[in-house]
Amino acid sequence: MNTSNNNIQDFLKAKLEIFRNWLFRYSKVIMPVVLVLCVVGTVAVAISANKRKIAEEERAEAANESNIEVADNLIAVPEVPLQQDAVPEINELFSTYYTAMVDGDTDTMSRLVDHLDATEILRAQETSKYIESYPTLEVYTKAGPKDGTYVAYVYAEVKFKDYEKPVPGMRVYYVCTNENGEYYINEDGEENEAELNYIRELNLQDDVVDLNNRAAVAYNDMLAEDEVLAGFIVDLNSEIDKNVGEALARAEGSSSSDEAGDADGQAPADEPVGDSDLPGTEEPAVVVTKVKAIDVVNIRTSDSETADKLGKAAVGDEFTLLEEKGNGWSKISYEGGEAYIKSEFLEPSETMQADAGETSENTDETPDDEANADQQQEDNSSSAQTTGTVTVKENVRVRASANENGEKLGTAYIGEKLEVIMKQADGWTKIKYNGQTAYVKSDYVE
Repeated sequence: MNTSNNNIQDFLKAKLEIFRNWLFRYSKVIMPVVLVLCVVGTVAVAISANKRKIAEEERAEAANESNIEVADNLIAVPEVPLQQDAVPEINELFSTYYTAMVDGDTDTMSRLVDHLDATEILRAQETSKYIESYPTLEVYTKAGPKDGTYVAYVYAEVKFKDYEKPVPGMRVYYVCTNENGEYYINEDGEENEAELNYIRELNLQDDVVDLNNRAAVAYNDMLAEDEVLAGFIVDLNSEIDKNVGEALARAEGSSSSDEAGDADGQAPADEPVGDSDLPGTEEPAVVVTKVKAIDVVNIRTSDSETADKLGKAAVGDEFTLLEEKGNGWSKISYEGGEAYIKSEFLEPSETMQADAGETSENTDETPDDEANADQQQEDNSSSAQTTGTVTVKENVRVRASANENGEKLGTAYIGEKLEVIMKQADGWTKIKYNGQTAYVKSDYVE
């Protein structure tokens, strides 16, 4: 065994000696070749590394350009506290404006506001008949999205002629500067998305929310404690709406007798004769089953901005809707329980038609019917978010929910402008009406 191992070792030594002699003899030829191979390998590695570096730089540059583009479309919102009476000229602006509202001085109001349309002028004139004074007027400001602009938060208590206690409230105004350096209230509705986003972000800052809560809680407490006030507010709004509508109808060369319909016997637009007014012919109600957030918004334990926060909803977060309340809040299903979000920050994401006569055993439905139903549900699940106002082009009912059996809140008359929240795919437009969320048929507004 040892002899065999020794023979192998001797054989390997002999071969190694032969290779060393061969390498020494031809080293002048072999070494340049080895050097070339090394250089080629080094160059290849360098080229590969350089390509990776260029690609990484291009990706970083593209990401940076994207960030710059996003930043250009947004306006930084500073965390600056509310200031009361910080700009004397703005205090004077609102003192003059609210005095004009008491007096029904629409010439002065038109001078201070851009833009005040015919419907708003009529409403101001009608409202002034019921206002005695504004005994409390507090003006708070934050810097606006552009130089020379402010976002003003006006806390006011209004004393009505037929009610003994002043009623609190708060309004937000966008104040701009004209070419003469004078402040005016900008309501032309032509703010770009960056400006609107800036104002939305300001409105969510804690000190603004606290101010809004102060007014909302005081107002809600008064309504809860005084049924007379609650009835007075409802009757007052109805009377003003009716009188403004009649004035608009007269201006258009027609007349409106009362909320039940027009003088020529035609019913308001969402209740055609021979349809929902006749027994047994009710249309299926469109019911919103799910909603999604259209902005970052707090989720709270109850329908009050002073209630405890349970969390925050991000844009696009979806929730099952349990109830849309008349006070501007929506009750949702949240983490196995119930919670509340302000309705203005939600939009429908899923709807269904509730037909009392329809059952799951309906055998008359054809495959085409199923396809149409699926398409209808898909169409209903989308909505178009809008801002600004819509104009009523035919007298139409205003309702508390998006169906023709919903509670009637009033009538919108031809030419009247309504503050729009969004146009829904189910044929209804969600609006702000007398301080609450309401709905009108989309066919009758533009």
